[in-house]
Amino acid sequence: MTKIHPTALVDPDTEIHPSVRIGPYSVVERGVTIGADTVVGSSVRIYRDTRIGRNNRIDHGCVLGCLPQDLSFDESLDTRLEIGDRNRLREGVNISRATDPQRPTRIGSDNYLMGNVHIGHDCRFGDHNIVVNGAVIGGHVQVSHHVFISGLVAIHQFCRIGEFAMLAGLAKIVKDVPPFTIADGNPASLIGTNVVGLRRNGFSAGQRQAIKRAYRILYRSGLNIGQALERLADEAEGSAEVGAILEFFRTSGRGVLGHR
Repeated sequence: MTKIHPTALVDPDTEIHPSVRIGPYSVVERGVTIGADTVVGSSVRIYRDTRIGRNNRIDHGCVLGCLPQDLSFDESLDTRLEIGDRNRLREGVNISRATDPQRPTRIGSDNYLMGNVHIGHDCRFGDHNIVVNGAVIGGHVQVSHHVFISGLVAIHQFCRIGEFAMLAGLAKIVKDVPPFTIADGNPASLIGTNVVGLRRNGFSAGQRQAIKRAYRILYRSGLNIGQALERLADEAEGSAEVGAILEFFRTSGRGVLGHR
């Protein structure tokens, strides 16, 4: 049987795998789904219709699927939060549900969210991301895969963070952060490529060199962005990493951070 502490309040209209554990004073509302081997700690609040996958660890005081912090939100709408597998949510993590019934707030798999992280409504997280204590992520932000967000970072709504990017502590992010880069400052700018992160994740010397060359063309060639993207497309030579950079710049809505 599911191991539910006697002080926990769990609505009968839920789908909770028998292997799930729920700690003291936690509240699980109607329509919640929790997958196998997930552990819910003490004093956790999981709001209605939240869907949580397998092998997650949710620590004390987390608040999941709460109302969006959007003054125009219609509370009669049925929206939700979806969380994948093998995530670790440390103490006090707060994630809002979506404002759009057709498009949930979504957290992928294998993410590590440290204490008191806030993720706003309609955000979309990929996999293998690390978010350090106190980071604040506004609504509609898209975070790709293998991103490192340092402590007390603030990300403006609708920004995108590319794969294998690193955001330095206290950075204020108001534009898109392209893949494989490091952003720092208030407001932030790019300070280089994420060389250490790329090495740790098995990128070859050739791949790292192609990424560095791409950013030299974009930021140090004297060309405007349109001209630089055309030149980069001509010289990409089938590099998946350069292709990802091109796609990111071409699809940016808020604009991409400049280079310091």
